[in-house]
Amino acid sequence: MRFPVTPDGRYFVVRGRLWRCTNPTLGPRQRGVLTHALMRARAEIRRALAAGDLDAEGAARARVNRAKIGLGERGPVWWKDGAPDFNRHLVKNTPYADWYAGLEPSEPPPPGRHRGRG
Repeated sequence: MRFPVTPDGRYFVVRGRLWRCTNPTLGPRQRGVLTHALMRARAEIRRALAAGDLDAEGAARARVNRAKIGLGERGPVWWKDGAPDFNRHLVKNTPYADWYAGLEPSEPPPPGRHRGRG
């Protein structure tokens, strides 16, 4: 599934919300190591939730956060021009609102919702 990416390449949009893209200056090896760590930590969260293990869940969530910071998706911004961070903001409340409003509707409805059904 493809989500629209802002013209400056800093964010992608999911259900009207901006999410910071991975730092494009990361080398393929570093990106691969961090992405693998992220996926492994997310799997650990699922296992911890299934087991009801709050300590393991908390530790896994901390690993997710560290991986996302390393990827540039959280923490300090990876761009150098001083532009503010709009991560997790509704796109309609940001300078990207006009750009987004001009896109063709292409996002699927949220899970559990169907177009044309009341």
